[in-house]
Amino acid sequence: MQDSTSPTSKADKQAKHPPSHPRRPTWWQTIWDTAGSYISVAMGSVVGGVARFLVSVLFASELGNGFPWSTLFVNVTGSFIIGFYSALTGPDGRLLASPRQRQFVMVGICGGYTTFSAFSLETLQLVQSGNLQAASLNIGISVAGWLTAVWIGHALATRINRLRGT
Repeated sequence: MQDSTSPTSKADKQAKHPPSHPRRPTWWQTIWDTAGSYISVAMGSVVGGVARFLVSVLFASELGNGFPWSTLFVNVTGSFIIGFYSALTGPDGRLLASPRQRQFVMVGICGGYTTFSAFSLETLQLVQSGNLQAASLNIGISVAGWLTAVWIGHALATRINRLRGT
């Protein structure tokens, strides 16, 4: 049986007192530290872009191409997602997310998913085709829908943040 006053090994001493010079990062760590945010946003954009394409295919097959329903849908749901996620993972949020995780979701996924450029083009095409009523309806419903969705998402996540427990 060993007593508690036995000398410690060299490895134990090194574990308690690490060397004074920091360990050099690996080549991958250096790249990740430098370009990680760009990589995270790019990967999120791929996810959001593919989701956007799938929604477009679904809506076109179900509702046709007369009114830009898929663009309206993704912009409203994207507004909800960014409002919900920003509140849920913000400083007072219930979930801990790193800045890079927030960039992945909010800039990457939501940026790749929502389609304000498509909204602009589709609205212009409605105007150019003489369908001013549909263009106005698209603008009105879109803006009201986006603002309402981001507010509901934020409010819902804020409420979740106040729940007790884990």
